[in-house]
Amino acid sequence: MTQPDDLILNAADEVTIRQHLLLVALGKRPADKVIEVGRLLAVHANQWLDNQEIVISGRRIAYVGPIGSYRGDVAERVKYPHLSAVPGFGEVHKHIESSHLTPEFEAAMVIPRGNTWTCEASHEFGNVNGSRNTEFWQKARLAGSPLKVFIQPGSAVPPSAWEESGGWYGYDEQKAFLANDLSVTGLDEVMDWPSVWDPTNPGYARMWGMIGATFAQRGVVEGHGSGLIDPHDISAFAAAGLSSDHEVWALDEAWDRLMRGLFTELRPFSYDAIIPGLIERGLSDWSNIAFTTDDRSATDTLRDGASDFNVRHAIHFGLAPEIAIQCATINPARHMRIDQWVGSITPGRYADIVLLDDVASVSIAHVYADGILSSDRTDFTGPMPQIAWPDWANRTMNIGRTLTADDFAIAAEPGRNRMTAAVLRPFHWNEDFLTEDLPVADGQVQRDTARMITKWSLVDRYRGDGAVASMFWTGCGPEDPDTALASSVAHDSHNVWCIGSSDSAMAKAVNHLQSIDGGWVLVHRGEIVAEVRLEIAGLMTARPAEAFDADMQAFLARANQVTWMYQPAAMNRWKPGFPEFLIFATLTCSPWRWVLVAPSERAPNGFVNVQTGETHAIVW
Repeated sequence: MTQPDDLILNAADEVTIRQHLLLVALGKRPADKVIEVGRLLAVHANQWLDNQEIVISGRRIAYVGPIGSYRGDVAERVKYPHLSAVPGFGEVHKHIESSHLTPEFEAAMVIPRGNTWTCEASHEFGNVNGSRNTEFWQKARLAGSPLKVFIQPGSAVPPSAWEESGGWYGYDEQKAFLANDLSVTGLDEVMDWPSVWDPTNPGYARMWGMIGATFAQRGVVEGHGSGLIDPHDISAFAAAGLSSDHEVWALDEAWDRLMRGLFTELRPFSYDAIIPGLIERGLSDWSNIAFTTDDRSATDTLRDGASDFNVRHAIHFGLAPEIAIQCATINPARHMRIDQWVGSITPGRYADIVLLDDVASVSIAHVYADGILSSDRTDFTGPMPQIAWPDWANRTMNIGRTLTADDFAIAAEPGRNRMTAAVLRPFHWNEDFLTEDLPVADGQVQRDTARMITKWSLVDRYRGDGAVASMFWTGCGPEDPDTALASSVAHDSHNVWCIGSSDSAMAKAVNHLQSIDGGWVLVHRGEIVAEVRLEIAGLMTARPAEAFDADMQAFLARANQVTWMYQPAAMNRWKPGFPEFLIFATLTCSPWRWVLVAPSERAPNGFVNVQTGETHAIVW
């Protein structure tokens, strides 16, 4: 009997695979491989089992039991008597785009670090090319990559009612995603909280359409509760059907969410406060907690690790290794309703096995993914498909014209020598924007470097009209003259942002960014001095992690020759030096209020309060 390729695409294939597996489990059909281990963590019961054998057929496990107990025929037997087997780690919420690698190279980087599956929070590529989103994420798997990518179409496509992007998702789109593809698990993080609670918000109908379509298909609605600390807000969040939150920064926030039934996804920068605190408060059941990466670049992953880092970090702060492993395996798999495929070393699941030579330090000797030996320490040994990415993935920069310095100018009223300007700073979550009195020269409102006031612009890269919105920012950007930094990584719409000390430098940076299909461009004292190409969607590159990291390190070395302005902001991850974290300063979700977006019909000059829809002049 010919077996279908085992890729979680449709129920008919799944039935055929299960019919075969049960016969292998009974010993009525031969198995392909047996892996013998010194001990195995049964994560459902949090128990170690000694001297176990894992029987594999195709990509999946058919039988688990004491060594020698399987009664069927086996083609191959592999023995690891001194190693401990735990399930392949999973990401409950990750933007693979934040690694800046395409999925086949993401697999090569994270599988040796224990990650064998990822729930892809897919509003990043979705905002670049929404109609091709699921096709993009399936491409590497269909070509043979052993990394399982479970797709969560993005609620934030576009991120708010005041933005436009390369995608638009509503009820019909979400219904089709879930109805047609088993690898789609639900709705990605619902971030636009005002469009959920406020019936007058222009995004209300679209958001509830996607939520309703997800409910109808028994999918999971993921949440994003940034800034929600009042118990009424948290209760409303849960009452809306938003099942989880990864925007948890403090112990009380985590506790309040757990007490209201929200699945709580912890990011590593909060472990020092939250994990010891939960232990001290006597939390005995950790099944409603998972560890998540969310955003982590390839550079950081090469240095720190993937989910293995999260598990190791949690153990460091006092969590028992077995519970920490559950938080990266069975807990997220159950929450995402994919535990029939991943999350444990049990029959019917994929043969994703992490072999540890030391459990407490999460020291990985080998990783099996899809039953294939895929790593030797941190070296990837699994299959690496060669993908010729089509133009719809690698030709996404549609600014449509060559920009000039005039496109970034902010005109003054005739006869004025000074004007009042609206000013923002990175991570400006205040109710109101700042105001500053700025000089006028040659009919244009000017920056004021002495007061750390520079210019910030958003450029539409989807419509082809090259629309630009500009305003003044403080506390960031280059101090050096004729210097600008531009990037196509602009969470979450991923229009182009540029910050600079002269309009001509900004135009030069954005024009060059368009010519390289996206990434980073630095202009210093009037010359293009550094670039990093992210040719896939302007977000990723089809290269090994080490090659990307080498390019990024060279870029940073050149960028560190620039004098960068700095003032502290509300976000504690905003640091002095090269302002890489500006890629997150374009967010429009809560708790953001006044923001600059690329010009749209609802926000013609780009300056809008995304909580209320109020717009305002840039200068007056």
